[in-house]
Amino acid sequence: MSPAQARRLKPGDTIGILGGGQLGRMLAMAAARLGLKAHIFSPDQHSPAFDVAAKHTIAAFDDEAALAHFAQEVDVVTYEFENVPARTAAVLAEHGPVRPGPEALAASQDRLVEKNFVTSLGIETAPFAAVDDAGALAAAVGRIGRPAILKTRRFGYDGKGQIAIREGTDLARAFDSLGGVPTILEGLVNFTKEVSVVAARGIDGEFKAYDVCENHHVNHILSTSHAPARISSECAAEAIACAKKIADALDYVGIIGVEMFVCEGTGKNGAPVQTIKVNEIAPRVHNSGHWTLGGAVTSQFEQHVRAIAGWPLGATTRHGATVEMRNLIGDEADAWREILAEPGACLHLYGKAQARPGRKMGHVTRILPRED
Repeated sequence: MSPAQARRLKPGDTIGILGGGQLGRMLAMAAARLGLKAHIFSPDQHSPAFDVAAKHTIAAFDDEAALAHFAQEVDVVTYEFENVPARTAAVLAEHGPVRPGPEALAASQDRLVEKNFVTSLGIETAPFAAVDDAGALAAAVGRIGRPAILKTRRFGYDGKGQIAIREGTDLARAFDSLGGVPTILEGLVNFTKEVSVVAARGIDGEFKAYDVCENHHVNHILSTSHAPARISSECAAEAIACAKKIADALDYVGIIGVEMFVCEGTGKNGAPVQTIKVNEIAPRVHNSGHWTLGGAVTSQFEQHVRAIAGWPLGATTRHGATVEMRNLIGDEADAWREILAEPGACLHLYGKAQARPGRKMGHVTRILPRED
C-alpha cells in the first residue's frame, strides 16, 4: 500500500463523496459530527446531500477536469452508490485514496462478475448463467429450469432491470424487453428469509459486523429491517463469516452490505439446519443498515467515516432487545407529524423536494425493549 493509499485523516480534513442522495447526506452529517468536512460531487443540482455538506461540485461523473479539481480539494474519496463509472474511480485513485477501492466497484457493478467472484471464494449463490442473446437464454433455461429471473448484468436496483421467466414465457421477447444488453439468468432460491450483513473493515483489516438483520420487501423495495434476524446463532455466524471473507478478498475499506437468502435444510442427524446463499454485494452504506442510526452505539454512517478516515472502528452493540427500521416510501413520509408524536420513534427525512411512488423519502427507527 502506497503512502497516499495508507493516508489517515485528522479532524478538519475533507471527505469527498460521489453521489448526493440520502446516503451521501447521512454520511456528510456523520462526518460533521466527528469534525470532518464533506464535499459532495454529483451531476444532480437538486441533490439533498448539498444541504448538509461544507461544499459541493455539480458536474458529470465523466468530467475528468472537474474530477481532478475535486480530488485536489479532498483527503479521501468514497461513494454512496455502486454505479459510479469505473473510469471515475480510476481517475480519482491517481490523485489520492479511494475507499472502498475500485476493485470493490468492479466486483459489484456486474452481476456475472459478482457471482463468479463470490463462488470463487467457496460461497454459495443461486444457480446462474451468462446470457448474451435469446439463444443463450434458451440454453440457460434448459440448464437452470423455470421459474427463474433474467436480470441485466448492470444498473438494476429495486426490482428494475429484471423479468421473471415462467412456464410459457416467450424467451426471445423476454430478452428483448431488457434492451438486448448482456444479462444473467438466476435460478430461484427456495428461501425462508432474506437477511443482510452490514459490516465494516478498516485500512488495517480490522473487521466489525452489526447484528444480522432480517429484511422484508414490498414491490421489490425494502420495506422493513429487523435486528437481530430471527435465525439460528450458527446461521448468523455463517453469514458474518461469509461477509468477512468477501471483504478480506477485496481488501475492502468501509461499510459493506451483503444480501443473503436463508434456506432451511436437514443436518446429518436429521435436525433442521439453516444455511445461507449470497445474493448481492453492496460496496457502500446499505439501506438495511439504517436501523443502526439510533439503534446501535455507532451508526453505519459514522462507522464508514471512521473506516475510510483510518480511525478505530466503533462498537456495533445494539440498543434494546430488537430494532426495527421502516422505510417511508412516497407519500408515507407525509405522516411525519404522527411519527414525531410517537414515543421512541426516531425519524429521518431525506430533504427530497418531491415525493413519488417508489421513492425513498425517509425512514423511522423504533427500539423495542423486548423481542418482537
